Amino acid sequence: MQAAVIGIGYWGPNLIRNFLASEKIDRVYVFDINKSRLDFVRKRFPLVTIADNIEQILNSDKIEMVAIATPVDTHFDTAKKALERNKHIWVEKPFTSSVEQAVILNQIAAERKLNIFVDHTFIYTGAVKKMKEIIDNNELGDLLYFDSVRINLGLFQSDVNVIWDLAPHDLSIMFYLMNKKPVAIAANGVANYYGHENIAHISVYFENNCFAHFHVNWTSPVKIRRMIAGGNKKMLVFDDMENSEKIKVYDSGIEMKEKEGIYHALVQYRIGDMYSPKLVHTEALALGVEEFINSIIEKRKPLTNGDDGLNVVKILEASDASIKQKGKLITL
Repeated sequence: MQAAVIGIGYWGPNLIRNFLASEKIDRVYVFDINKSRLDFVRKRFPLVTIADNIEQILNSDKIEMVAIATPVDTHFDTAKKALERNKHIWVEKPFTSSVEQAVILNQIAAERKLNIFVDHTFIYTGAVKKMKEIIDNNELGDLLYFDSVRINLGLFQSDVNVIWDLAPHDLSIMFYLMNKKPVAIAANGVANYYGHENIAHISVYFENNCFAHFHVNWTSPVKIRRMIAGGNKKMLVFDDMENSEKIKVYDSGIEMKEKEGIYHALVQYRIGDMYSPKLVHTEALALGVEEFINSIIEKRKPLTNGDDGLNVVKILEASDASIKQKGKLITL
C-alpha cells in the first residue's frame, strides 16, 4: 500500500514517521506549499517521495490513502477531492469547518465505500482505553457527569478560536467514554486577542440528568489536562500531566436518605479507597495508523471515523452559535 501526507507543519512529520514505520506501507508521498518544510522533510525522512503538487498525489492510482494535515478551513476541499479520486482519507481534528461539510464527506465516502479516519488521537492512548474499560465494566456505575479542563499559555491559532483548537480532544473522549447522545449545549467565551475567543466554557446536556462541562483556555499561567468522570458508585480522575498514576479511581460518593419524620434529605458522604490502574504505554499515533490501515484491508469503518468527526463538529458549531448569543441554550 502507498500513502500520502498533505501538510507537514507541526503534526505532519509525526504522521510521516508513523506511516514509514508501518510494514504495510511501501512508499510515502508528501506535499506542502511551504518549500522550506519540504526541504526539512527531505533531510529528516530521506525515504519519502516529494510530490510536485496535490494533483500528482490525487491522480496517482498507486496511492490508496491520503492524510490531510492542513488548516481546518482547507480540510473539506482537499478531502472531497481525495474521496472523488477514490482515496481513503485521514483527516486531522477538527474534521471540517461545519456540520454541512462533514455530512457531505460522509455521504461521498459511503457511496464510494471509502474510509474516513478522523485523528482523535487520544482514543488510542493507554489511559483513555483503560478509562473505557473501567466505565464499560460498570465500575463507576451510572455516569452522572463528565468534567474536563484543558488550559495552557498559547499557542494562539489564527484561523479558529480556542474551542475549535482544544475542545475536539476532550469532546471525542467524552463521546467515546459516555456512549450517550447530547441533547443541548450552551457555551460562553471571550476574545481578548485577535478576534477569536481565547477562553471558553461549554456545557453539554444529556437525557437522564447527565451533564458534561469543558473549560478551554489559551491564556492560563499553568498547563492543566484533567478530566473527572463521576458515577453513582465511584469516581475517576485522569490527569495527563502526571508522569505516573495518570488515572485514579476513587471509591467515593454521595448517598441521599430520608429519615422518617424529617422532611429534608440527609446527605451521607462515602470516602473509601483509591487505586491507580496500570496503563499500557504505546504511541497512540502508531496505533491510529495501524487501525486506519487495517480498517481499509478489512473493509470496515475505523474506530474514529467520519461519524465521530461529525458528532464533534456538531458541538463545535453549536458552541459558536451559543457564544454569539451570550450563552443561549442550543438544541442539538
